[in-house]
Amino acid sequence: MKIAGETVLVTGATGGVGRVLARRLARAGAALVLTGRDPDALRELAEPLGARWVAADLADPRQVTELADACADVRVLVANAALPASGDLLEYTPGQIERALAVNLGSVALLARLLVPAMTEEGRGHLAFVGSMSGKAATPSSSLYTASKFGLRGFAHALRLDLRPAGVGVSLVQPGFVSEAGMFARTGAPLPRGARPVTPDQVAEAVLRAVEGDRGEVNIAPLGLRLKCALAVQFPSASAWLQRRAAPDDSGRLIVEAQRALR
Repeated sequence: MKIAGETVLVTGATGGVGRVLARRLARAGAALVLTGRDPDALRELAEPLGARWVAADLADPRQVTELADACADVRVLVANAALPASGDLLEYTPGQIERALAVNLGSVALLARLLVPAMTEEGRGHLAFVGSMSGKAATPSSSLYTASKFGLRGFAHALRLDLRPAGVGVSLVQPGFVSEAGMFARTGAPLPRGARPVTPDQVAEAVLRAVEGDRGEVNIAPLGLRLKCALAVQFPSASAWLQRRAAPDDSGRLIVEAQRALR
């Protein structure tokens, strides 16, 4: 599906990856609709791009429904919004758990449900979900975040099968660690030892490639990480054993500290 001339909704538009996505999509000729929680940040981003903007809290189903109502002309959804949600599950309150799952997974499913009927009626449209390599491999100190990303991956692939006969595409873009974005960039915490990040521009390029090429899954990460995640998909017990046998590092501590700093 060509992006030029299409109305594209980007969620999480004011984040590090979201801003780059918005600018790349504008250059590609999209008619943009941007959403996030901060009206001032949205206005500042949207005006130079000639984009519409709608402030919404994606943890609130009512606001998600209102967002969809305001975006009835959207034919491409780029679901980029996500909460970090890493760290020890026992440190989360029930409300925090509910919010993380609502933003990272529930809002994506609800937006798809509300926007897809108009796409299927016309026989064209595309849903692009920005996930994570955490959707393929479990790691320590990530149970809640990993749950949401495993769920997003399953949702994307099953929905792709369902919508293909109607002419609507579904893509999943899964980056590894992203430089200049995410909880490490927001808190200033160093990346775990050995992590080789990708850039927000690489993620944005992958999203455009996925939409225009109708790609089912695009993994944006160094080869070593992609191989480890492929092993984890096929042999999760072996992957867990290798993680336990690996030389200890400070990855878990850094993730927990970065997550705490965002609360």
